Amino acid sequence: MPAPRRHGTLQEGPASLPCAAMSAAAGPAAPSASPFLAIDAGNTRLKWALYDAPRPGATLLQHGAVFLETIDELADGDWKGLPEPAGMLGSIVAGDAVRRRIEEQMAPWEIEPRWVVPSASEAGITNGYDHPHRLGADRWVAMAGARQRVLAAGGVPRAALVVMVGTAVTVDALDAGGRFLGGLILPGFGLMLRALEMGTAGLRVPTGEVVDFPTNTSDALMSGGTNAIAGAIERQYRRLRERAGHEPRLMISGGAAVKLAPTLDIAFETVDTLVFEGLLHLQAARLAQAARLGGTAAA
Repeated sequence: MPAPRRHGTLQEGPASLPCAAMSAAAGPAAPSASPFLAIDAGNTRLKWALYDAPRPGATLLQHGAVFLETIDELADGDWKGLPEPAGMLGSIVAGDAVRRRIEEQMAPWEIEPRWVVPSASEAGITNGYDHPHRLGADRWVAMAGARQRVLAAGGVPRAALVVMVGTAVTVDALDAGGRFLGGLILPGFGLMLRALEMGTAGLRVPTGEVVDFPTNTSDALMSGGTNAIAGAIERQYRRLRERAGHEPRLMISGGAAVKLAPTLDIAFETVDTLVFEGLLHLQAARLAQAARLGGTAAA
């Protein structure tokens, strides 16, 4: 087992976005024959990225993020000067009402909105959920991104533990063959703290810090929540390592990942763009499949 380390590595590359919150487009986009729009609509924010093509490793042209309350300003705001996408694929967990609002903002473009619905298998990953379509789209897409990273590394494929840290925390396991074995869902930092505030008198205190031995209520709350999430991740990592027979890759993504990262005592990678990478991987696989089917029909 490799020596534990306290900090992960930020994965940079063509698909990478900055860690900081994004609120506007990133400058003029270069011309592209088939720009692709990827959308990640979570419970709090909508993040979007425009790439020069629908393929893994595509060049990022522009990107941004808005709170769900301001989605209706996209068409006249961040998206107004964008090159018209040739295609779009999105992940959404925020519900049908939010989806319709997003689609209304895409009305000026002549593209058909397409949203990921988890299936039994796609793009080299197999869904082990009892009811595959009930798996959260963001989890499925993140696992697709993780699988793409595992395969791109070359050599013998490894198992992977995929962690998304947001409003909720998910900890999902992929075996070396790309099969989703199962995963955990935990409340995120905010939900944990709000639950304690609502259910316990006298715990409405300022946000604290994560320390080994808290000596005030603020630090005790933050340290307790962080260690609860870290402990769940480390426990699942040990289980996956035992099952796989080798050290899995641990990838962490999501807006609140920065709070968790320093607490983990196992090697990990921070991948801010995991959902976008998964959308690129899925779209490329879908286009390849459509081309094969078209060729068969033509033949």
